[in-house]
Parts: sequence; C-alpha cells; structure tokens
Amino acid sequence: MSELRELYQEVILDHNKHPRNFHEMPGADRQAEGFNPLCGDQLTVYLKLGADQKIEDLSFVGSGCAISKASASLMTDALKGKSFSEAKAIFEKFHSMVTASPGLEAPDGLGKLAVLAGVCEFPARVKCASLAWHTLNSALDGSSEAVTTE
Repeated sequence: MSELRELYQEVILDHNKHPRNFHEMPGADRQAEGFNPLCGDQLTVYLKLGADQKIEDLSFVGSGCAISKASASLMTDALKGKSFSEAKAIFEKFHSMVTASPGLEAPDGLGKLAVLAGVCEFPARVKCASLAWHTLNSALDGSSEAVTTE
C-alpha cells in the first residue's frame, strides 16, 4: 500500500510542477473564477464547447497548493471530449471520492483522478482538491458569479 501511495504522491507532484492545460484560452465559450480562502488557492477555468456541446478544450490558470493545481490539471485532462452530462457525472464521482470516509476505494471510471482519493483523509484539503471542479461546474452552468469554497 505504501508503494501505491508513493506513486500517487509522484503523480500529484508531477501535475503540480508541470500542470497540463495551464494557459489562458482566447475565444473560450465560458469561463469561471474560483477562490479557496482557507489556503489562498485561486484559479480561472476556461471552457470551449464543440458543435456537439462536448468539451472541445479545457484549461486553467491560477496559483495554489500542490493538491489544488494537480487536481485542476488532472481534471482538464480527464474531461476533454466529454459531454455536459458525462462531465457532471465525473464531478459527482470525484466529489464523492474526496468527501468519502477514509479507506473506501475510489469509484470506478475515474482513471488517474483516483490518485486524489487520499485527500479524504485530510478534511482541510478537500476544498483544495475540489476547487477546480466547483469552478468548472460554474462554467458549465454559465454562471458569472465567482466560486468560493467557503
């Protein structure tokens, strides 16, 4: 189990140091801003929809702790090409995983996102891991109101 935990930590550190899809997106169809006052994480999520209403492109910019940046990076990779309903379903699974009781297995269908399953052991870090996801939900819903984890 400790080898698996080390691998998860490596993935999180890699996505923090080299975040995927970390850039502003000119011509984004939607965007939303999020802020976690607990540790100062802040980010903007950019979303471009295809003609079929699938997520054609997804990116983010901002600053935050390793968990926050890694979660946003993993999220952008996981959701490209997904429909609204698929993205919402993955959000629900992800949120359920990070707010679950420690020791439960990650839900099926999350792929690399499962590396963040250990966050549930650290309640203060749940908001860090879920900030990008709540911000994406706001963008999907077309809301212009900033998202906060408070």
